[in-house]
Amino acid sequence: MAANLGGQPIFILKEGSQRTRGRDAQSGNIAAAKAVASAVRTTLGPKGMDKMLVDTIGDVVITNDGVTILKEMDIEHPAAKMMVEVAKTQDDEVGDGTTTAVVVAGELLKRAEELLDQDVHPTVIAHGYRLAADKAQELIKELAIDVKPTDKKMLTKIADTAMTGKGAEAAKDKLTELVVKAITMIADEDGTVDTDFVKVEKKVGGTIEDSEIIEGVVIDKERVHPGMPKKIENAKILLLNAPVEFKKTEVDAEISITSPDQLQMFLDEEEKMIKTIVEKIVKSGAKVLVCQKGIDDIAQHYLAKAGVLAVRRVKKSDLTKLSRATGATVISSIDAIDAAELGKAGLVEEKKVGGEEMIFVTKCDNPKACTLIVRGGTEHVVDELDRALEDALRVVGVAVEDKKFVAGGGSPEVELSLRLREFAASQEGRSQLAIEAFANALEIIPRTLAENAGLDPIDMLVELRSEHENGKKTAGLNVFEAKAVDMLKAGVVEPMRVKTQAIASAAEAAVMILRIDDVIAASKMGGGAPSPEDMGGMGGMGGMPPMM
Repeated sequence: MAANLGGQPIFILKEGSQRTRGRDAQSGNIAAAKAVASAVRTTLGPKGMDKMLVDTIGDVVITNDGVTILKEMDIEHPAAKMMVEVAKTQDDEVGDGTTTAVVVAGELLKRAEELLDQDVHPTVIAHGYRLAADKAQELIKELAIDVKPTDKKMLTKIADTAMTGKGAEAAKDKLTELVVKAITMIADEDGTVDTDFVKVEKKVGGTIEDSEIIEGVVIDKERVHPGMPKKIENAKILLLNAPVEFKKTEVDAEISITSPDQLQMFLDEEEKMIKTIVEKIVKSGAKVLVCQKGIDDIAQHYLAKAGVLAVRRVKKSDLTKLSRATGATVISSIDAIDAAELGKAGLVEEKKVGGEEMIFVTKCDNPKACTLIVRGGTEHVVDELDRALEDALRVVGVAVEDKKFVAGGGSPEVELSLRLREFAASQEGRSQLAIEAFANALEIIPRTLAENAGLDPIDMLVELRSEHENGKKTAGLNVFEAKAVDMLKAGVVEPMRVKTQAIASAAEAAVMILRIDDVIAASKMGGGAPSPEDMGGMGGMGGMPPMM
């Protein structure tokens, strides 16, 4: 890029930089974003396929989860990275619907490209998309149905929908029951649900049916000393965020010892200090010590002699869960140990699960934290189950918080599409075209559901549209029977927030990508100018921009 003054070129950009402008920049960005959407599109719905991702060191991930696929892919293109952000936002906010959000964003851009070819200005399209997204939010709220946090039947259906198509079909009934039980257990009185208090512990071995819920916390650690008791009933629990060892000085200090008996005195003093610390712990009445830091060998011996069950190097998140389950306060200093800060549990015991020792803290008075132990035949099965459970836990939590849900199976998208076309007709100017494009783009969801199930997408869409035009707002696509059915009766339901968030973030990403008309890429480190493929040219596999 150079400016020409009186025949003398003045270089503004560094050598090796590359600039793409106007329509080229837009089509490059849109192509990259569409490629990301097409990468996850086949995973949508109950009949979606899985992806196998192999990283640079050969680790394999097999998954159906949109956000996991996009996180594992090594994506280079800046516009493609924005699509990954859409999925991450959806995952952070709701936990499910990541594929939906990305697919909708990709389709919005595809429709926008058609408008750009008809010389509609990008800012006009962006304005229309914003209007349509705002209207869609209103319409979803009208479609939403109330659900009570005590309505376990409906919450189970919501969990069921989130898990369908994620490799958990074999024991779905068992798992959804565990999920609903876990969420109702940890929900606060004011209706907030923090799924961090549900710990999912993965153990390879056994079958999916062997998965269970523990009303309390399971720590994947064993006792520090074999002489400690394996089981303690009515246990007083001390949670400590400080090392049980002698204090080292803050500043660098040197101790000079001149004779062997001085060394012995020094060692004796060390032991005495540790003994004093252990005495403090025992004096408080604690029978179980859970320590985030280390426990010295000598301390282990004295704790075992006193009949205290101790665990060390426990994660901070586990301490937080234990604190909530047992009512104990996490103490950060040995001097602050006090009987009033201890927690209570009816039973603390060490048990073998899948060949490994684990500490179970159960029978608490009001455990506002629980643990799901997930079992499965292979590591990949257990990992995918874990992801399915995470999604289900999050959506049930969101449904309990918002107390609103909508029908699934593509029914809200078809209804929104219909209503947005009516809304477009009431608008003036070219933004009407953009709102129509938005309405058409939403139909990508039922279309994809049909395609992934091997059905004819056009026949299915026509059938769905006619059902909705006849006033059946909850008609969605039953991919197993290949026809439009009432999704409420079929029990295919999702929290309202899955849809509102997916449409909002998809629209925002599409608008942001559309408004870019100039891509200025600096030269790569250690290399010359980036190739046209790096800039979003249609290099790579099957007309896809390189993303891997």
